[in-house]
Amino acid sequence: MASRPVFIPDLDGQALVRTQTLDFRWFAGLSLSQKQKSVTALHQAAHAIPGINKVLEVSTKSTEPLGAALSAFNLCFAHSVLGHSLSVECAFQGSKVFVQGGPFTDIYAMSSREAKRDERLRVSGRLTGFDFANVQWPLEPQTAFYDWLYISALKHRADLADQLSEYSAFTDIEFSPQKSINCQAYSVALFVSLQQRNHLEQATESPGAFLRYLGSRPVISAHQDDLSQGRLF
Repeated sequence: MASRPVFIPDLDGQALVRTQTLDFRWFAGLSLSQKQKSVTALHQAAHAIPGINKVLEVSTKSTEPLGAALSAFNLCFAHSVLGHSLSVECAFQGSKVFVQGGPFTDIYAMSSREAKRDERLRVSGRLTGFDFANVQWPLEPQTAFYDWLYISALKHRADLADQLSEYSAFTDIEFSPQKSINCQAYSVALFVSLQQRNHLEQATESPGAFLRYLGSRPVISAHQDDLSQGRLF
């Protein structure tokens, strides 16, 4: 057995995303087929949640092309300040600032896999913040910078975003709240909530607007569940 969170856009309440952790059968092994069996088991468990119909796995392990395309490894965007396109993963990793170095902006030109494995991310000391396109982001609130990057990329991919209305919940089989903070499935759920509320443009007008919008609402981050609800500020 294993436990993983399911992220549910909240379209009416004060919270933007509901997070519910479920137990399900885990299929051991590193192969894609084993991961996808675990995804299927998690989604079967999610269907027991009232109001949950279609669930999308957001990762390279997804059985659906949309879910794989929405992986931070694959979701790319063009940035006017940087002058070139890059993946969400490269943008996130290359923007990290540590006590002993960073941001390592050459990571922006790497593949997503190379970016995540860059040795400097492990030997440069404590993470102190982020610096992307000359905008500095603090570590708190914890998922704000990652969510901003992801949502900023997705809002320019109408071909992907327009398909999300078919789904009522999102998962990432690789995400464990005990090991990680940021989660692409949570970011997708947050995007859907903002979009369905017609608040997407207002909330993403600028980094400051994004922080102010989220700061005014109770938010359950990717590594919290409904029993440990917190606030961004």
